[in-house]
Amino acid sequence: MTAPSSTVQPSPAAGDLLLDHEVAEGFVRGDEQCLTAAYRRWGGLVQSLASRTLGDPREAEDISQQVFLAAWRGRAGYRPERGAFPGWLVGITRRKIADALADRTRRLALVTAAGAALPPPDEPAEGPEAVLDRLLVAGELAMLPRPQREVLAMAFYGDLTQSQIAERTGMPLGTVKSHTRRGLHRMRHRFSAVAGYA
Repeated sequence: MTAPSSTVQPSPAAGDLLLDHEVAEGFVRGDEQCLTAAYRRWGGLVQSLASRTLGDPREAEDISQQVFLAAWRGRAGYRPERGAFPGWLVGITRRKIADALADRTRRLALVTAAGAALPPPDEPAEGPEAVLDRLLVAGELAMLPRPQREVLAMAFYGDLTQSQIAERTGMPLGTVKSHTRRGLHRMRHRFSAVAGYA
């Protein structure tokens, strides 16, 4: 009779023994073991793609969880004839990364606008109402579509004329005027709504 081994090898989970297409099929059927197996099998791929693009391992880990959650919720949309399951996950990953980058851009625009709302150190400090007004404008600017936001930011903070903005951006003057008009209209409408609640 042989002595039992001192190290016990963990037995693989049932899903780990499945082939890729079996994991994908089970995932689509709603088999939670296949969800676990898919995460073990392709979670590293998703996370490394997110980490390389975003440069932040913690954010990449968040993206990885979002991807598998979105895949699980939208599993009925997977079509094997359109491509392999890992490729489908990579497509979801790219969309989540694009969302994360867009969020970063919005946050950066808010921080930049908030910084522009503060007076330079050599200028006398404004009263609190003036700073609040500038921050309110900055917040409203950040909610505009990018072309309108950029044009108005150049006008407000860069003190540029519409002709100068057209020259700097390469946009036709008529387009700059249109973006200015639409952006101001949106802001005026939002300020009126805020005033109505005050």
